Amino acid sequence: MLNQYETVFILTPVLSDDQMKEAVKKYQEFVKDKGAEIVHEENWGMRKMAYPIQKKSTGFYHLMEYKAEGSIIADLEVAFKRDERVMRFLTVKLDKHAVAYNEKKRAKAEETVKEEAK
Repeated sequence: MLNQYETVFILTPVLSDDQMKEAVKKYQEFVKDKGAEIVHEENWGMRKMAYPIQKKSTGFYHLMEYKAEGSIIADLEVAFKRDERVMRFLTVKLDKHAVAYNEKKRAKAEETVKEEAK
């Protein structure tokens, strides 16, 4: 059975916009190649961090929500640890309440966009 996961990773701010997009694409393809289905993604852009990491106080934040087998998480985390562009990452398994909350939040965001388009 597929579980639903949410991964947030922070890329180093010294990357150009193209390098950042390439790194994100690498992890999208990594997850898809392992048989996962990406449900939702958000690029949060450059953000200030609560505390410096590797003497950097900002980073590119990216959120990825996907359905996958549990075995994919260990492989994904090893890939993150080996990549010098990734400063931090966190993967969380979503329970049914979190999945429902995320779907409701996305529906509300889409509704707001439609309202603004009118």
